[in-house]
Amino acid sequence: MRIAVTGGSGDLGRNLVAYLLEQGHAVVSIDRALPPMPTTWPARRAEHMVADTRDFGQIVAAIRGCDALIHLAAHRSPGGSPDTVVYTENTAGSYNALSAAATLGITRVCLASSINAIGGAFSRAPRYDYFPLDEQHPTYAEDPYSLSKWVLEQQADAFARRYEQMRIASLRFHWLVESRQQAVERTAYFGPGGVRHLWAYTLLAEASRACLLAITADFQGHEVFYIAAPNTAMAEPSLDLARQHYADVPVRGDLSDHRSFFDCSKAERLLGWSHSSE
Repeated sequence: MRIAVTGGSGDLGRNLVAYLLEQGHAVVSIDRALPPMPTTWPARRAEHMVADTRDFGQIVAAIRGCDALIHLAAHRSPGGSPDTVVYTENTAGSYNALSAAATLGITRVCLASSINAIGGAFSRAPRYDYFPLDEQHPTYAEDPYSLSKWVLEQQADAFARRYEQMRIASLRFHWLVESRQQAVERTAYFGPGGVRHLWAYTLLAEASRACLLAITADFQGHEVFYIAAPNTAMAEPSLDLARQHYADVPVRGDLSDHRSFFDCSKAERLLGWSHSSE
């Protein structure tokens, strides 16, 4: 396939582009600026294009002729830019990506959502109704970043209703890291802050694999998927963490040993994806 990747120069974008090329696909990597010139040329190279997802016409031009679209470009947190900029640019970018795909007849689309689509890491006091979390959990998002990811998913619902041939996957990634050790070290560094995001993480390599499966799996309409590691980054057992920090939240599923607070079984069922147990 010829696959367009917005945000291709970001952390996940670079990993994903390399992975897609390894899998034999042609890749159009789209970002606001060209990446640095490589010191050595790989056997397979992506086509790099400069385009701004805030501009609908630029995105249409950039992805024309592609078979699938993976939209990663976005502000990655509510910090660093004013609230209005984070929210409006993220929501405009995701809408433009979906609209450009629909306009060009591109029916396979993957969107980078976040575990924060329901609120969490950036909330003043995260609210969780039960553990482990699944895709049916309601949203309590309050910050501009988390709200923009929730709206991204609502936009995808709308496009799937209007364009019945489209197949859209919203992947709720967590903290993207290169290794479990990195997740363990950063979680320890943040200390109490880890309580907000439930001590979870996603390996970049596993996120890239999920993106490809999202545009090749056989499902209909729009589906949301949690994409996270099967275990927390903590030494304490998960049930102990739940009792200590979320004593009032009922446990409805398996939190034995160090199991994640995020239920990714839907991704395994519909995409054939499961995170490595590293």
